[in-house]
Amino acid sequence: MKNSIMVSSVTSVVSVFFSMLAAYAIARFRFRGKNLISRGIIYSYLMPRSVMYIPLYLFVVQVGLNNSLGALYLIYPTFVIPYATWMLISYFKSIPKELEDAALIDGCTRIGTLRRIIFPLSLPGIMSTIIFSFTLCWSEYLYAFVIISDDLQKTITLGLSDLIVDDLYAWGALMGGAAISTIPVVLLYMFSSGYLVTGNVAGGVKG
Repeated sequence: MKNSIMVSSVTSVVSVFFSMLAAYAIARFRFRGKNLISRGIIYSYLMPRSVMYIPLYLFVVQVGLNNSLGALYLIYPTFVIPYATWMLISYFKSIPKELEDAALIDGCTRIGTLRRIIFPLSLPGIMSTIIFSFTLCWSEYLYAFVIISDDLQKTITLGLSDLIVDDLYAWGALMGGAAISTIPVVLLYMFSSGYLVTGNVAGGVKG
């Protein structure tokens, strides 16, 4: 549980931060190759993990992170960032550009516009993306199974799978462990529910 909470929390927050910057650039700026990059992001997310785990495992071995949580910190953003970026692109596009233009005219810098207008108005979308990104990392099994073998480094999904020995299923322990493993995700949904409010930009621009 501790390993999964650490990996899922750090990966989701860091990945969503970089995804916000990438999504904002794609949603607001015009540059050559923009459509190609957008399609590449969604294609990379749709890439089956069963295709990627062998090259990623070889990469992890070469950098000396095999059988450690550091490998998961390095690998999990490969599927979290494309997902988060694609989700946030559509959310940033829904924010009226006139709000940014008004702030820029009033002397606000581009970074100040991001910090004072875009990110606060996008908080529901950002929190939703963090929740789903956390859930993606929390429930991930294949990469962790291939890379982690040390009991002290295993995540919750590996811990539950260890309860299955050959064809013997400890149903009581499995059901208890599965119920306990849902607690962090449920708490995250509960604490974040206050931020998941839509309609914050309604009436911000005259029709």
